[in-house]
Amino acid sequence: MSPRERPRSRRTPPLPVRVQPARRIALDVLRAVRVDDAYANLLLPQRIREAGLSGPDAGLATELTYGTLRMRGYYDRVIALAADRPTSEIDPAVLDVLELGCHQLLTLRTATHAAVNESVELAREVASRSATGFVNGVLRGISRRDAEEWRRLVLDDATDHDDRLAAEFSHPEWVVRAFRRALAADATGRDDESIESELRELLAADNLPPRVTLVALPGLSDVHDLPGATPTGVSPIAALAAAGDPAASPAVAAGTARVQDEGSQLAALTLSRARPVEAGERWLDLCAGPGGKTALLGAEAELGGAVLVANEPVHARAGLVRHAVAALPARPEVLELDGTVLGEREPASFDRILVDAPCSGLGALRRRPEARWRKQPGDLAELASLQERLLDSAITALKPGGLLAYVTCSPHVAETRAQVRGLLRRWSDGIEQLDAQEVVERVTGGSIELGARSPSVQLWPHRNATDAMFITLFRRL
Repeated sequence: MSPRERPRSRRTPPLPVRVQPARRIALDVLRAVRVDDAYANLLLPQRIREAGLSGPDAGLATELTYGTLRMRGYYDRVIALAADRPTSEIDPAVLDVLELGCHQLLTLRTATHAAVNESVELAREVASRSATGFVNGVLRGISRRDAEEWRRLVLDDATDHDDRLAAEFSHPEWVVRAFRRALAADATGRDDESIESELRELLAADNLPPRVTLVALPGLSDVHDLPGATPTGVSPIAALAAAGDPAASPAVAAGTARVQDEGSQLAALTLSRARPVEAGERWLDLCAGPGGKTALLGAEAELGGAVLVANEPVHARAGLVRHAVAALPARPEVLELDGTVLGEREPASFDRILVDAPCSGLGALRRRPEARWRKQPGDLAELASLQERLLDSAITALKPGGLLAYVTCSPHVAETRAQVRGLLRRWSDGIEQLDAQEVVERVTGGSIELGARSPSVQLWPHRNATDAMFITLFRRL
């Protein structure tokens, strides 16, 4: 039989690649974070529930999402080297796919064929047809070197010391510098070398998943009664959550216990336990959304016979506050007013006020990793101005002898110590700063490591396994 007469062979078409649901969910969240400024900690649980994922699949979706967001800056440097072009020249949808693939290859050590093939399929879904070849080529190029070799290449490409730290620990360079200044302010008498060593510890801690802690709302639940949870020994009402979904706990489902970082717990307890509560006191949570500290303050107020009022100007966040306090027998009134003018509306009306001010969120980068890429140094001036106006409003609303706790989830000096200095200067004859360290030491039984002796408290992820909460306390004269 001549070649012309031979039957033509039929080439079997390749089987379609089935993308694992966890990868598709992770990419969906990454896209929403980049395009819509979505919050991963709110969107990811929703997507996981909608897809019906649980156990290892839910865990994989979580690791893929948060791991990629934390290391996005580092992965972009790897991708730029592998693609031989800046990432600004890569379509954002394709870049999300590449970052997700990079995380699998370099951190999770996923098999090359699985990471590359599914990434190519994801690229096919979100970008042009030509993008699939580009994604395949870049990721296969990345797979030819191990993680340590890529680390050396990335660090060798850095321009200076701070850029090297920014590259290695996947933080913007301005955040690296801000953390260094904050550590120096909290480390009186220490030399530059020890501060630099601690800076590396802090940056590394930001890239580790935070442990899940619960708060047992006083009077409604007890840490010793939370199934599978282990008291931490730091916050007296905190416990490490058992493995699995904390929402499965009956107390969490009922709202009598909540997922809450211990730093946030201590911020609320510094105000509620600074001195004994007198029945009839009126308290205010001036910036209440989304309501975690409000629920704890409400429980504490109820035990002492006080009344809590919450204020949250953003309607959607006010709804979250109402949901957070729904389990309290006496639900706090939730106002939706501009906090900067509330003091003028209700002067000298409250015995205790919490100002948990809107801030850069740089203290919670472990649990909100996208925040490091969202904020810019120029944002600080507007935030600092808002914080000043909220503090002035709070002092105006405070009764003589009343207590004010100022709290930020940021260690940035402009949002912490500079705000304290400014408040004391503006109200030099009207307020005094109290010793918040003494209160925190008393509340925790001395079980928490604090920095240099100071009236203020600065918590840190690498020292305290909490968010980097700043807590300070004032009394109106």
